[in-house]
Amino acid sequence: MTQTVALIVFPGVQALDVTGPMDVFAEANAFLAPQMRYEVEVLGLHTGLLTCSNGLVIQAHRHFSQASPSYDLVLCAGGPTLPTKDFGPAFNTWLHSICRHSRRFGSICNGAFLLARAGLLEGRRVTTHWSDAAALASLCPSAQLDADRLFVQDDNLYTSAGVTAGIDLSLYLLSQDNGPHVALNVAKRLVVFTQRSGGQSQFSPFLTNANEAGSPVAKVQQHVLANLRADLSINELAEAAMMSPRNFSRVFAREAGVTPAQFVEGARVDAARVRLESTSMALKTVAYECGFRDAHHMRSVFMRRVGVSPQQFRMHFSAMLPA
Repeated sequence: MTQTVALIVFPGVQALDVTGPMDVFAEANAFLAPQMRYEVEVLGLHTGLLTCSNGLVIQAHRHFSQASPSYDLVLCAGGPTLPTKDFGPAFNTWLHSICRHSRRFGSICNGAFLLARAGLLEGRRVTTHWSDAAALASLCPSAQLDADRLFVQDDNLYTSAGVTAGIDLSLYLLSQDNGPHVALNVAKRLVVFTQRSGGQSQFSPFLTNANEAGSPVAKVQQHVLANLRADLSINELAEAAMMSPRNFSRVFAREAGVTPAQFVEGARVDAARVRLESTSMALKTVAYECGFRDAHHMRSVFMRRVGVSPQQFRMHFSAMLPA
């Protein structure tokens, strides 16, 4: 029986959120019996041409109001402006109904905002693009947000992280439907990993300038970045902020959203990532430059925070370096 997939699109949609999953399912059809092949239908918020965020012009197969009553899979694509858009009660009611009547549903990137506004994420485990995680948590506080996962399955709900993670999710769904051998064949055709190691923290910068430049917290953040090799104890950081250690820890956690120790560790990991991506520096040198006790300590922190070892990170995600 043909497996039906609906992709929800809108003006300003991220093109790769649409074409990535479509290519996965289209490539899969070459390895499947006719009765098991995927039939992908693109559903738009209005008829006619839609301009993607990168300028590409596409056309949906049909308006969402003309959609079938149910599908095997409904996926909402994302787009840069989606967190601030609400397409109105008629669309939200339709999306809620179609997802409830379909076997599976989910989102690519921040397409999770469409699901949230349709009341489909209440109390569910979800992920989205790391940069939109805080906004999604604010919109749907009851959702259990895991912002460092490439994709999350919660029963029949599937949500994925930023942009290319839609390919990871589609390969995972393909493996569920037809076995890992089909997903592997498609991954080979697309020249991608069938399952990437680690989470979004491989790609998202840990450090964000969320504080006023002259604030004590911002000054401490700059002190950390300029002195990664130093001890950077609570007492040292509190002295840099000209606060008592107890008051400093409380204020820093409130304003930065992480404890001082978490910030220091994240800053060191970020600095190491940059060196692993852009240099052929020995691991023990990277560890020393970034303030880790040794290469073993750096590996332990990487495995816990990033999900892969420094060596694996360099192998998979570094720029091409001269031999």
